[in-house]
Amino acid sequence: MAPCVNPSTGTGRNRAGAPGNPGFGAAGRGYPPRVTSTTSQKQPVQFLEDRFACAQACTECARACALRASLWDPDGGEEQEVLRRRGILCAEVCDATCHVLAEQNQLDETALRVQLEWTRAVCLECAHVFDRHSDAEKAAQACRDCARACTEFMGTLG
Repeated sequence: MAPCVNPSTGTGRNRAGAPGNPGFGAAGRGYPPRVTSTTSQKQPVQFLEDRFACAQACTECARACALRASLWDPDGGEEQEVLRRRGILCAEVCDATCHVLAEQNQLDETALRVQLEWTRAVCLECAHVFDRHSDAEKAAQACRDCARACTEFMGTLG
């Protein structure tokens, strides 16, 4: 049997379990290390549901923050500039995290955890800034929901 070469990684394999191919029993990158061929079907399904819920919360937060940032006057003074910049930063970070979670990418668990922790920190900081303004309640709540979803998803990573 001729070896197959994965063009993205350059690694080859002959059959499941051969060098370069861990087979069905090993965890893939971006998946919890506990997922094996003998894992119950509920664990991988729960992992994917939590991943999707986190991506969805990030999308909602990005939308809310971008909208909120667009409503503040760029010439409205220092306070409004801080609010606008926080909203834009949060929207960009959440958008990037959503893309990472939505794609089957090559991030390992450590890189995914760093992305999620960064998103959680930015969201909580943005929610704190938005809490000072009564017209930003929905955006602040979206930020807190995203931070919570990131925390919950990190719990499934092991």
